[in-house]
Amino acid sequence: MASKDDGGTLEVDGRAVRVTNLDKVLYPATGTTKSDVLHYYLGVAPLILPLLQDRPVTRKRWPDGVGHDPFFEKNLPRGTPDWIPRTTLHHTGSRSGRGARDLDYPLVEERATLVWLAQSGALELHAPQWRTDRLTGDPRPPDRLVVDLDPGPPAGLDECRTVALVARDMLQGHGLDAWAVTSGSKGMQLYADLPPRTERGRDVLARAGSTSDYARNLAIALERQLPDLVVSAMARELRPGRVLVDWSQNNPAKTTIVPWSLRGRERPTAATPVTWDDVEAGRLTQRTLDEALTLAGA
Repeated sequence: MASKDDGGTLEVDGRAVRVTNLDKVLYPATGTTKSDVLHYYLGVAPLILPLLQDRPVTRKRWPDGVGHDPFFEKNLPRGTPDWIPRTTLHHTGSRSGRGARDLDYPLVEERATLVWLAQSGALELHAPQWRTDRLTGDPRPPDRLVVDLDPGPPAGLDECRTVALVARDMLQGHGLDAWAVTSGSKGMQLYADLPPRTERGRDVLARAGSTSDYARNLAIALERQLPDLVVSAMARELRPGRVLVDWSQNNPAKTTIVPWSLRGRERPTAATPVTWDDVEAGRLTQRTLDEALTLAGA
């Protein structure tokens, strides 16, 4: 990799990616540099790219490091390399139609795109639960369900673990096999591929009307079973010491942190899969960049 502070070109699978300020510290608490972030995304590329495939990616950028305010970026900026594929989504704006516009999102399908994103300070990658039809450019139906577990302090991963195990069993009852991820922030997510593998599961989802409605019903069921631990409403005053099951993450307009993405916290952590054996045993932590690389075998 080029190491000049004033920049250089990194050849990635036949693509020439311009990189600059590789020595810039993006995580002051650990001295983690832009070069470290680029190495990270190259290391986890075989695992994160299949999860990103055909999903429009929203980026949360810290170009000057996590000590500065970040911003979300949806539209591709001027100067984006022509070789990065993209999809155009229409945003309606307000109910009156004001602010309606078309935005071009990147489709991240190769390692060079990951490097280009990391070069821009895009530490976090967020994506919806659906993929783009590459022939028509239209969103396909959701191909996965996410159960987002967001603990309100002093609740943490241990409380999320309890909810995750109950949620897993409920999903299994509907033919949905869930896998777990620690978010790299405070909580966890469970993911399950759609459609369900059983006829009963397909019937349950059809009766719910939408994936978002099914997720809401699941959140309410969890709240009924664990009333002292779970909250399904978004009201902040209900959340201290309890786990919000954020069913709204299944709305087609919403995005969730992509597993293996870094997080823009004080220290570099990453959203990483965890085994159910570890969940059951309570062996849960928010993994650091180095721990995530080790887990990825990089």
